[in-house]
Amino acid sequence: MAQVFFTQHLRRLVPYEPVEVSGDTIASVLDGIFDEIPALKSYVVDDQGALRKHVCIFVDEERIDFTGSLTHPVGAESEVYIMQALSGGMRCRTGFL
Repeated sequence: MAQVFFTQHLRRLVPYEPVEVSGDTIASVLDGIFDEIPALKSYVVDDQGALRKHVCIFVDEERIDFTGSLTHPVGAESEVYIMQALSGGMRCRTGFL
């Protein structure tokens, strides 16, 4: 089974890590995760089921472009990293950097 890891922001929704899920594509791996952790779905995919633009996925150290990532193959021993980008600046005494 593929092992799936999350960034800190998403990890607050995941009761354990890594999540082990079987699937041969990103879509099937995500479906398996959403079956186990439904609250995670709206953070990763939009209401049409497409990967959100601010979500980045790596499979075995290869960054997957969000436009085709749901069909990208995943092996039984793959490591999948799901990252949600956060925007904003760094606050300092004089304002945002």
